[in-house]
Amino acid sequence: MKDMSMTAAATDSAQPAPQARPANKISAKPGAFTVETVKSVKHYTDRLFEFRISRPAAFRFRSGEFIMIGLPDENGKPILRAYSIASPVWDEELDFYSIKVQDGPLTSRLQHIQPGDEILLGKKPVGTLVNDALRPGKRLYLVSTGTGIAPFAALIRDPETYEKFEEVILTHTCRLKSELAYGEQLVANLREDPLIGELVEGRLIHFTSLTREEGAPRGRVTDMIESGELFEKLDRPPLDPAVDRVMICGSMGLLEDMKAICEARGFEEGSNAAPADFVVEKAFVG
Repeated sequence: MKDMSMTAAATDSAQPAPQARPANKISAKPGAFTVETVKSVKHYTDRLFEFRISRPAAFRFRSGEFIMIGLPDENGKPILRAYSIASPVWDEELDFYSIKVQDGPLTSRLQHIQPGDEILLGKKPVGTLVNDALRPGKRLYLVSTGTGIAPFAALIRDPETYEKFEEVILTHTCRLKSELAYGEQLVANLREDPLIGELVEGRLIHFTSLTREEGAPRGRVTDMIESGELFEKLDRPPLDPAVDRVMICGSMGLLEDMKAICEARGFEEGSNAAPADFVVEKAFVG
């Protein structure tokens, strides 16, 4: 696999596991949700963590879609948030990547989950960051900041992505080097994946940048696109709607700036109903 990351391969940067306690169980089972079991939790930094939960046998989704995740409050009322499904469609469990918001209604509690705890999972995945929302093209750019990399974690592990595009370029911009670890580990693991490792060989490029720390190219990816620096580093031509397709997920600033960049270059925004040249996930800000 071709890896254009300018940082060293991530070592296991997980934070120490919290002290074990009895599992939290959910007694009520609201009809709009299933109750699933937390299988594993990994804390990357004091702001970022990953968790895996059981997958209902009948649960189906397309790579790039999101689903509602939640926990009941003290009165049993669900507290919900939209989460991109980070696992590939063939995975037997569901993977999610989350920021920790200390005073957030959900994440202030979700960050403390442990294996064995129960969690609410919606039944209807939706979203626009799917292969079906784009016209066929030569090269797919997956442009992300922070936890916006989550839907692309599913897409880069989906064989359909490589059937539709000759090359996939994943860009991930974070504040600090430690915040790149999830994406670096994800891409590194793909090399050893028995299902898709050979398929992505030489076709997946991973480019990282930092905004507040040295250790990777410094700066916002949108600035690098505007200046041409990104394409110089990748040794690729500038964005061209005739051959390139773009998916965007991350901060509101990224969404707004990348949409303007794409439209200024003649790209048309797509949707599930009308596939086109680029798509933006407006349901939440990662």
